[in-house]
Amino acid sequence: MFAHKITDGYKAVMDKVRMKTLVHGDKTLMVEFRLDKGADLPVHDHPHEQTGYLVAGRITLTIDGRDHDVRPGGSWCIPGGISHAAVAHEDSVALEVFAPVREDYLP
Repeated sequence: MFAHKITDGYKAVMDKVRMKTLVHGDKTLMVEFRLDKGADLPVHDHPHEQTGYLVAGRITLTIDGRDHDVRPGGSWCIPGGISHAAVAHEDSVALEVFAPVREDYLP
């Protein structure tokens, strides 16, 4: 699958958080998240491994109870089943890849 840059198509996930699935295959799916300053993603977990990269902004990412100050260029990998949360301190953009494919994120 190949996709060109499209500036629309984002959907609200929760207050101050929008997402767009960019591309997916049989085993992985890549999403762009846009988090407005003050976005607060509560602690959650899912069976998918989640690998991310912060493109812009600043967030605190809490993984398994440990806080990480993430700035542009920072990256992470969260194993499936591990609790995690995030708070955006600035308007932020993150790219994340999920494996296996998150069916709920398919376009």
